[in-house]
Amino acid sequence: MNSNALQSRFTTRVGQLVLGLSMLGLAGFACAQTQVEDAWVRASVAGQQSTGAFMTVTASSDSKLISAQSPAAKTVQIHQSTMKNDVMSMQAVEFVPLPAGKAVAFNSDSYHVMLIDLVAQVKEGDKVPMVLTVEHDDGKKEVINIEAPVRALNMMDHSKMH
Repeated sequence: MNSNALQSRFTTRVGQLVLGLSMLGLAGFACAQTQVEDAWVRASVAGQQSTGAFMTVTASSDSKLISAQSPAAKTVQIHQSTMKNDVMSMQAVEFVPLPAGKAVAFNSDSYHVMLIDLVAQVKEGDKVPMVLTVEHDDGKKEVINIEAPVRALNMMDHSKMH
């Protein structure tokens, strides 16, 4: 085999390899169906046992947030706050619906993630790792790893609602 033929064959194989790797990259991108933006955790004070995590979640297909986990707390639950007869209440929910293409706000007045039995105080400037699990309408699950910065804001103290 002459050198031109060998070089052509090598170039073809490299091209196929690059194309294959590109397709894998696109496949990986296509799996990222849910976007999490502006995730943050409310700072706690010494001895405080719980706090909230907030964010905006947008799924590309009808989905639901089915769980949240974090090493920062012994228990992590998805909660919903509601107002009834001028009384705010908060309850754990099994999941949060994520309609296709619609941003769902997780805030103190609605859905949010509760970090209960904190293993240590979370302070402004810290980052809290969390793992969110989203189940899509086709039954496939997506695991999303985030690091939520801790913000010190004067918001409702969720620890007093338990």
